[in-house]
Amino acid sequence: MKPLSQLRIDFMGRRNLAFVVSAVMLIVSIGAVLFQQLNLGLDFTGGTLVEVRYGAAPSLDAIRQLLENSGFQDVSVQTFGASTEVLIRLQQAFDGDVGNEVVNLLRANGDSVNLVRAEFVGAQVGDQLRDQSGLGLLVALGVVMLYVAFRFQYKFALGALLALLHDVIIVVGVFALFQLDFDLTVLAAILAVIGYSLNDTIVVYDRIRETIRTSRIDDMPQIFNEAINATLSRTLATSGTTVLVLLALLLLGGDMIENFAIALLVGIVVGTFSSIYISGALLIPLKLSREDLIPTKKEVDEEEEELP
Repeated sequence: MKPLSQLRIDFMGRRNLAFVVSAVMLIVSIGAVLFQQLNLGLDFTGGTLVEVRYGAAPSLDAIRQLLENSGFQDVSVQTFGASTEVLIRLQQAFDGDVGNEVVNLLRANGDSVNLVRAEFVGAQVGDQLRDQSGLGLLVALGVVMLYVAFRFQYKFALGALLALLHDVIIVVGVFALFQLDFDLTVLAAILAVIGYSLNDTIVVYDRIRETIRTSRIDDMPQIFNEAINATLSRTLATSGTTVLVLLALLLLGGDMIENFAIALLVGIVVGTFSSIYISGALLIPLKLSREDLIPTKKEVDEEEEELP
């Protein structure tokens, strides 16, 4: 079996299939966001947070079922640090007695439960967080586009921006489709995905630029294939080790960072796919050519004539 560095995979020959797969994922993601909408967490919607401490590790499903049967709606139950520390989120107006009410319900089964804290997160704070986080995401994408345009060429910037939007929309769509809790930790994961995906894309684009400058052919798909194959081992090694760490976080990290790990895991997988197939393939419809990076002989002669 050949090592990855010696493989010659025709990525550009499969670009139409890759575009179809991406289009399907984007349509499903956008449809999920529009029709099912995001299951916004307490950070964005406002509500009540109750932290309790058990004498022994409880069943989170049993707690959730008990509270829902008692009339509480939109209940989220997670461990908080130790397995005996439980964080309960209720998307409802705060009541001064809600903490004691929840504890009394949990004690009804004979469990040893103590109230640690009960507090309110206002909807106004949630709106402000949503607006500022959305603005931060737009600013991040804008800075990325300017950087790539300055570092490479504006067609590279468009390709990188479209690839990043592709990754972000699919991650958000997964959370809307499966109605996973979308909170500030997930938003932080999305920003991390942008940085990770951009890093992979920059590596591929840098190799594409160098290959265009050193190659004697004008067949752009073939040049892109050479560049992507040259960086494939690095891309897969980086993504593979990151996925292993994220799987460990997902399986062993507890409920508090579960959605954070899911968002990063989906983002890394989708980002690796877009770095290999999408970001380079987008340069073909954008009509990237050798002249975009290397001035023609006529232009060089004109510049030399203008010199004193």
